[in-house]
Amino acid sequence: MSCPIFDLRYIFMRLFGYARVSTSQQSLDLQVRALKDAGVKANRIFTDKASGSSTDREGLDLLRMKVEEGDVILVKKLDRLGRDTADMIQLIKEFDAQGVAVRFIDDGISTDGDMGQMVVTILSAVAQAERRRILERTNEGRQEAKLKGIKFGRRRTVDRNVVLTLHQKGTGATEIAHQLSIARSTVYKILEDERAS
Repeated sequence: MSCPIFDLRYIFMRLFGYARVSTSQQSLDLQVRALKDAGVKANRIFTDKASGSSTDREGLDLLRMKVEEGDVILVKKLDRLGRDTADMIQLIKEFDAQGVAVRFIDDGISTDGDMGQMVVTILSAVAQAERRRILERTNEGRQEAKLKGIKFGRRRTVDRNVVLTLHQKGTGATEIAHQLSIARSTVYKILEDERAS
């Protein structure tokens, strides 16, 4: 077995970084900082900021084109590489076929060797199961909120003409609001706007 110091793979190894967030509201800053702290140069960090279900990942595609045999890709956490377990495993296999290792900083895992790939498969399945549990809890919370009368989605658009017609027929603001499932203040606002014009 050769000593890592004299192994040419370690001499010519280049570090790359990959960071991804699942929604446009999340920030990449924490992941990028961790990659820089681990020694990745800023021009070798590739990022994607979009929905996890999106197949359009420009940063990942650029990274795929840049890496060569002997390179190492650093990722902050397991669940940041792929959208789900199958996607992550496919990416790891693709990089492995190129002779590129993937290392997960927070998890202390590297895909080098058979043991590393086995651990990654198990941990990514655990991460996916946790995401499913979070989604289930979120959906349960939504269902509970719906039972309590909380509404989700866009606010209803109000047809001003319907409000004005009901008002002209003598229907009171409270009744109009009830019939149209809108706030009474909305009815008053429409009536005030009509008087002002």
